[in-house]
Amino acid sequence: MTFFLAGFDPVGFLRAAIPFLSLLVGLVVIHEFGHFVAAKLFGIKVLEFGIGFPPRIKGLSWRRGETEYTINWLPIGGFVRLLGEEDPGDPRSLAAAPRWKRLTVLFAGVFMNLVVAVLLLTAGFMIPRDRSLSLAQISQVAAGSPAAEAQVTGEMRDGSAPVQGLQPGDIVTEVEGRDVKNTNELIYANRLNLGETQTWRINRQGSTLTAKVYARWHPPAGQGPTGIRVGAPQTCTGSDADGNPAGCQLLYPYTESVWYPPWEALPKGLQSLVDTVVLTKNELQVRFGGGGGGGTNSSEPAFTGPVGIANTTGELIKESGWRPLIEFTALLSLNLAIFNALPLPMLDGGRMFFVFVEILRGGRRIAPEKEALVHLTGFALMMVGVLVVTYFDIARIVS
Repeated sequence: MTFFLAGFDPVGFLRAAIPFLSLLVGLVVIHEFGHFVAAKLFGIKVLEFGIGFPPRIKGLSWRRGETEYTINWLPIGGFVRLLGEEDPGDPRSLAAAPRWKRLTVLFAGVFMNLVVAVLLLTAGFMIPRDRSLSLAQISQVAAGSPAAEAQVTGEMRDGSAPVQGLQPGDIVTEVEGRDVKNTNELIYANRLNLGETQTWRINRQGSTLTAKVYARWHPPAGQGPTGIRVGAPQTCTGSDADGNPAGCQLLYPYTESVWYPPWEALPKGLQSLVDTVVLTKNELQVRFGGGGGGGTNSSEPAFTGPVGIANTTGELIKESGWRPLIEFTALLSLNLAIFNALPLPMLDGGRMFFVFVEILRGGRRIAPEKEALVHLTGFALMMVGVLVVTYFDIARIVS
């Protein structure tokens, strides 16, 4: 055990854990507040609204009307306790409410997390940031790759037909209608459209051409989805002992400050939310299908738990400051929304699943004790999964 913890920095971990827990509790409380407001609007009795998980902190609980508000010792979220979540015996219980009201109450938490994610992403677009204008130039094209076989249309400046396939020196300026000003933007647009034949706008020797390029899910080792290597155009003064370029400088070392007013930032925030869902779906498809077509780092874990996310929070603050936490928090809120919407026992999606089963059964309910047992079993399995993932997170951090 001593050897296992030799690389563990408790102070550094606390510096990462405290902001992460603050973000997590805030997002979970907002999630639960959605359930709370919806239940109150429909007249469903709310027994307790808790911040953190029991045991309660003595002296930090109070009652207002029929609801008890509590502050608890375990700072890992929050909860809303509704009357009769599975048992319709009381007319003001959740289970006794009409199906559309139950679905609304159960979905309200997910909805709140989605709203928070959009608002935070919108705020991110309103904050000025530097955008690199260094461009994205193709430096290498793998033989037999989709890039080498890309269909190129247009006309060269001298009126001749362009050579087919992407060529070293081509500068990519647009992918699927998205402007590309640097290599990161090219990678982002490419990963967003994996498994598709993409339309690229390229600049070749001063001529503007169009290329149709397929992005593979699972390319050979050492190749990306399209089979190209890219970088910013540079000028070099010589080479090192191994023949590699040396003394290189960017040809276009420029940046621009980018920000948007609220009426433009909001649709961009919505689009960013959609893009994030697509990127997440693509990443999972790459990971579980094998290979690294999405640019996945195979050394990274497929899943990470609270400890891993806390460590990421700390690294983000250390390396980039607090401003990127806006986008990180938006992504965390989106992940909470997606996770809670999954049709798994104990989650909102699992409870909604039982309502849909009831609809399919013509209004006949699953017995309350059976539904409660399913949720309890699911909760136990989920906790085991969290412990397993947390163990590997800690092992990865201290190794």
